[in-house]
Amino acid sequence: MKFAKIVLVTLAVVGSVAVAYAKGERTVPEAMARAQLMDDVRTNMGVLGGMAEGKVAFDAAAAAAARDALIADADKISEAFAVQGADDPASEAKPEIWTDWDAFLVKAGGLKSAAEAVDTTSLDTVKAGLGGLGGACKACHQTYRE
Repeated sequence: MKFAKIVLVTLAVVGSVAVAYAKGERTVPEAMARAQLMDDVRTNMGVLGGMAEGKVAFDAAAAAAARDALIADADKISEAFAVQGADDPASEAKPEIWTDWDAFLVKAGGLKSAAEAVDTTSLDTVKAGLGGLGGACKACHQTYRE
């Protein structure tokens, strides 16, 4: 039952990112770059989630590559959000990102910590790590994403 909850939270986070694209095309370059970065995060979360759900065969090398990409993407968050671009009509970024910058960086840093904690040596350990990843995404999105 616990695993099902983890998968559902992860899928909800991944799905909410997809909904963001339904708002339309971004026009502000900074918002476009942020959206691309978040799309990369969604893609790599999808790799791990697909394995956890049994939709994709477990592959330790592919899981490690997805985890490593999440770590690298997490390192890019502060740079990607450094310039406010929330005035883009299709942006999902709330102004609170920039008015509460230090707290935003702490929450964004949770993604890196959660990704670093994922053990990709087995399917069970990948499943165990998804809760932390989904929780890190949710914590930031609840506060800083429309």
